[in-house]
Amino acid sequence: MATERLYEEMVLAGFGGQGIVMAGKLLAQAAMRAGLEVTYMPSYGAEVRGGTANCMVVVSNRPIACPVVSAPNSLVICNKASLGKFAPRLRSGGLLIFNSSLIANVHSVPEGVEVVGVPAEEIAIAAGSPKSANMVMLGAYLGKRGILSPEQAANSLPDVLAARHQKMIPVNAEALRQGANHVLCRA
Repeated sequence: MATERLYEEMVLAGFGGQGIVMAGKLLAQAAMRAGLEVTYMPSYGAEVRGGTANCMVVVSNRPIACPVVSAPNSLVICNKASLGKFAPRLRSGGLLIFNSSLIANVHSVPEGVEVVGVPAEEIAIAAGSPKSANMVMLGAYLGKRGILSPEQAANSLPDVLAARHQKMIPVNAEALRQGANHVLCRA
């Protein structure tokens, strides 16, 4: 019996300080723990906080030839500037999840793309910390794609959070769950 092919190319993008790089690293770590092949390529501006930040993550159940994502299947967009930069590159039939707390309207999206707004800031505050909006967005992505569960990502939090941030694991785990619940309740 042949295993169904999994090959997901995604980009997470926002500005420095939103936890974009950490969210991408968490996705990559959780995928590795699940026995999947993964590549992770972060990119951020020299300014870091307030500059641009994005991650390319490829997850597959077979070897990955190239870590560069030029036409992603999925985008997780956390600010308006990133929407303008990455939305036109999204594949038709793909998925765009955007932070509706910071982005009022979506533009430049190819036809046939599923567009999902997530009020990440509000959900993060309800989960326990406004700083966990990145986890809300990652949770929403996991909920829509179903490649990994929010619990699998939460179990990888100790691997990616610095020792001084370990106390935030329960809040981040809740934010992952609430992000997934938000998109699953809308389906």
